[in-house]
Amino acid sequence: MRSATTTGIETSGGRSEVRELRREEFPAANEVWRDYRNTIGEPDRDRVFAVFLAGEIVSLARCRRHPDGLEVDGVFTPEQYRGRGYARMVMEALVVACHNDDLYMYAVEDLSRFYAEFRFISIPERDLPPSVRERYTWAAGNVEGANVRPMYRRAGL
Repeated sequence: MRSATTTGIETSGGRSEVRELRREEFPAANEVWRDYRNTIGEPDRDRVFAVFLAGEIVSLARCRRHPDGLEVDGVFTPEQYRGRGYARMVMEALVVACHNDDLYMYAVEDLSRFYAEFRFISIPERDLPPSVRERYTWAAGNVEGANVRPMYRRAGL
């Protein structure tokens, strides 16, 4: 069974809650993600973490299980909530909950320093698990042109 760790944090916008979503909460996350490339969570293969403010989701991050590795993606904060540290809070929750697994991602180039704060390091694209790499086949090996950077976080850090 998954842990649904809850952390309450006082922010300038009020009291926030950071935790892993329950299966029945995935539709609410999907509504928030609608503005982010139509990302959706799949309860049978995803762990989704959220920051709630007054019961409303203000930031999300997803850890998706592939046959050969875990991919972090779907890190998204709606525009009206940006600049308040919510993405940092949700990434911290994800990294703590998933720290026993190697984590992979394609980070947007401008955010690679942000992910480095969580001990993600840049790696060659060929070092990503094939099923994670497959999601970016449209880039045809030109991740620089796609403005993304393959990154990895070793288990146990």
